Amino acid sequence: MTNMSKAHILVVDDDSCIRSSIKTILEHTGYRCTCFSSAEECLANLNSHDISLIVTDVQMSGKTGVELVTEVKRIAPWLEILVMTSYANIPMSVRAIKAGAYDFIEKPVNVDNFLKTIKTIVEQDKLKDFLNGKDLTKTEKIILRLILKGFCNKQIAGTLHRSIRTVEDHRNHIMRKLDAENVVDLVKKATAMGLQEQS
Repeated sequence: MTNMSKAHILVVDDDSCIRSSIKTILEHTGYRCTCFSSAEECLANLNSHDISLIVTDVQMSGKTGVELVTEVKRIAPWLEILVMTSYANIPMSVRAIKAGAYDFIEKPVNVDNFLKTIKTIVEQDKLKDFLNGKDLTKTEKIILRLILKGFCNKQIAGTLHRSIRTVEDHRNHIMRKLDAENVVDLVKKATAMGLQEQS
C-alpha cells in the first residue's frame, strides 16, 4: 500500500478558490499538493516534481483539461489524471477519458467520493510493491511502466527522447534485476502480481 503522506498530487484549475479548497482537502488527508493556475504552468513544471497524480479542471482559459491530458500522456504516459467538471462539460470530460484520463468527477466536489477516488488511484500503484527490494533506477521504473503498457523499444525511445540502444540497455538491466529471462517472462510476472497496465 502506498504511503499517502508521500503521494504528491498536482492540482490544476484557473479558479483560485477551487485550487485552495482542493489543496486544503488533500493536505488535511496527508497528501503533498502543488497547485497551478493553468495547464501551461503545470506542463512547464512537470519534470520538476515527483508526481503521483494530476487533478485538473476540464474547462480553463488557455489549454483545456483535455489538451493537458493529451500533453501529459505524450510526455509521461504512466501518470494518472483525474478530471473535474461541471455538468455542462461532461461531454468534454468524456473526451478527456478517451485522451487517457483515469476518470472524471463532477463539481461541486463531494469530498468523500473525491478522496475515495484519489485513494484508489494512488494505492492501485502495485508496481511499488512488485519492486520492493529491487534496486531499479528512476529511468528503469519509467521504462518498466512503458513495457507493461506494451510499448516497443522504438516507442519508448521516442517517448523518453533516448536512443533505442540506451532503451535496450535499460531493458536488459531491468530483466536482470527482476530475474526475468525475457520480456515475456517479465510481463507474465507483472500480470501475476496484478500490476499489468491497461493500454
